Amino acid sequence: MTVRPAAHPRLVLAALASCGVLVSVMQTIVVPLLPELPSLTNSRPADVSWLVTITLLTGAVFTPLLGRAGDMYGKRRVLIVALASMVLGSLLCAISSLLPVLIAGRAFQGAAVAVVPLGISILRDELPPDRVIPSIAIMSSTLGVGAAFGIPAATLVVQYANWHTMFWICLALGLLDILLVLLIVPESKLRTSGRFDVPGALGLSAFLVCLLLAVSKGSAWGWASAATLGLFAGAVVIVPLWILFELRTSAPLVDLRVSARPAVLFTNLAALLIGFAFYANSLTTAQLVQEPTSTGYGLGASIVVSGLCLLPGGIAMVLLSPVSARISKARGPRFTLAIAAALMAAGYVVRLFTSENLIAIVAGATVVAAGTAVAYSALPALIMHAVPVTETAAANGLNTLMRTIGQAVCSAIVATVLANVVATHAGRTAPTLGAYLIIFVIAGAAALVAVGLTLLIPARGARPARHPALAEAGRTT
Repeated sequence: MTVRPAAHPRLVLAALASCGVLVSVMQTIVVPLLPELPSLTNSRPADVSWLVTITLLTGAVFTPLLGRAGDMYGKRRVLIVALASMVLGSLLCAISSLLPVLIAGRAFQGAAVAVVPLGISILRDELPPDRVIPSIAIMSSTLGVGAAFGIPAATLVVQYANWHTMFWICLALGLLDILLVLLIVPESKLRTSGRFDVPGALGLSAFLVCLLLAVSKGSAWGWASAATLGLFAGAVVIVPLWILFELRTSAPLVDLRVSARPAVLFTNLAALLIGFAFYANSLTTAQLVQEPTSTGYGLGASIVVSGLCLLPGGIAMVLLSPVSARISKARGPRFTLAIAAALMAAGYVVRLFTSENLIAIVAGATVVAAGTAVAYSALPALIMHAVPVTETAAANGLNTLMRTIGQAVCSAIVATVLANVVATHAGRTAPTLGAYLIIFVIAGAAALVAVGLTLLIPARGARPARHPALAEAGRTT
């Protein structure tokens, strides 16, 4: 089978990468606003937290669904739909301060996370073979790069401009990205036959909503509350029924037989843990440096300074994505992923002993971000070497979903630890230094387990492919 190369590979990559960065920025852009939003929207803090939760839910639900739709109906077409969803969400958030409207806008923005796996699949289909691995490394790393730059950018907007401004900016950039995709990115001719698995989509959506809503809200509602336990029970009941249906249908939403292959299974489990370790770094760094000096360890930094602490990590991610591709090309993506996860674990070791010094905090956070960049660049290469060409978008969507679940679990654990391991200083209750150290230990352990899972990935198929459309027989035996 021949693959038609794109006329301008660099332009295609630039257009798709800009989409990925913008969409990933949207995931974290409201985080610096959370302390102010209750007064800005006349709402309770518990209600405002839905602006993060709803994005997580819709992103998790729509990423595998749009990935599968891209394989069936055209990846560029579905990519434009995802970008349009982000633009609509940005418009709603830009024109209103009413919390229900903001939540609806954030829901539309969350659905656009599917842009990254769709972009990876387009690159595989359209680029010359020698450009595929470095290009997908850059595209995959946009998930981390955008998140790393999103918080610093948002803190500057919050400090010096009206908070609606950042949504107007994202709306304009989203329209520009749609135009770039229409002008530059070709539509792939590779398609998956059959009908869209609507029952499978509904079942997976119901499972993810139950699971992620319970994980995200368990700390606020209480882990033993009826709502939390009921949602967990719903997830437990739904998942075996969904699995049975997917195994019996002729055109499943998720090919579980392919997903159960060691090369895919262990890669996805490693992605979950790497997503966990990455998000712990983002969640704790800004808050740690903002803790008041009365705690005995806090630095009392401003919101702008706290956001800028993540900026070196974002720069490191940009610089290391091409390096990751070269390592994968020389030694294989399995080796690259193992090294990356080990680097993340090393970063948390640094953070254990340097959590009271600003420069050392930034250094530790940057090491973790560097490991994340290398890991995120290697994950799609492992997935693409283990699945059929016609399932690339769906398989990468599932891998992205696993990262999202890891981030959701991380958010729940971080919130629980910081809310319960506290002390009172000068009449103010705040997390202790021990609370942050507990999180660093858990995140570092997650990265080490990811190293072990990576070593379980079969060496066969983990070497770099000579062609993006390797013979199907080699994958199905």
